[in-house]
Amino acid sequence: MCGRGTIGLVVSLTRLGHIQPGGLKIDTPIGAVTAELHPDGSVSAQNGPADREAQAAAFDVPGHSFVRGDVAWGGNWFFLVREHPLHLELASLEALTEFTWRVRQAVNARGFPAVDHLELFAPSPLPGADSRNFVLCPGHPYDRSPCGTGTSAKLACLAAADHLAEGAPWVQESLIGSRFIGSYRWLDRAHGKIIPTVTGTAHVMAETTLLLDERDWFCWGIRA
Repeated sequence: MCGRGTIGLVVSLTRLGHIQPGGLKIDTPIGAVTAELHPDGSVSAQNGPADREAQAAAFDVPGHSFVRGDVAWGGNWFFLVREHPLHLELASLEALTEFTWRVRQAVNARGFPAVDHLELFAPSPLPGADSRNFVLCPGHPYDRSPCGTGTSAKLACLAAADHLAEGAPWVQESLIGSRFIGSYRWLDRAHGKIIPTVTGTAHVMAETTLLLDERDWFCWGIRA
């Protein structure tokens, strides 16, 4: 599941004239998710079940001592770190990438090989946000959005810790200042499972035409 991708898809379908404000269901690799296009153009994406798998897990990260965080599922696997020495700002991008890459390697090597996203948190320097994050995606790119599945994983951790009430809004901000509004409802309180909803906006920036030439060896992409 990808929250920003789902929001972008809904906005693109609107641009093409295929849908009007209202609800729709979208098939994703984790199953069907629902989305709603609001009259103002914003989109709410209701994710599949999310939960916290491990709390305050500690890992020895070479060059950085011990790092503690939660492991959670929000449509992707995340290791979420609240206490760290870095500033969440674009000027620190290289240091943030290096740090989260090392943490992810430690997490993968010591019990959680499925974790492929790292998420750091800090207070936002701007008014109106509950938190700012930095999300390292598989490979080395970082998420310019606040990350829909990352926000879902964060909501699962907040719910498990009883730090956010069911239905209450959580404003999650990205490294560049973009924002999602998240909330959740309980699916299975006894097992810590929630259904997150993430609301955000997207904007069509270009329309392109792909030219497929069968004489091109790589017309259909590079295959392993």
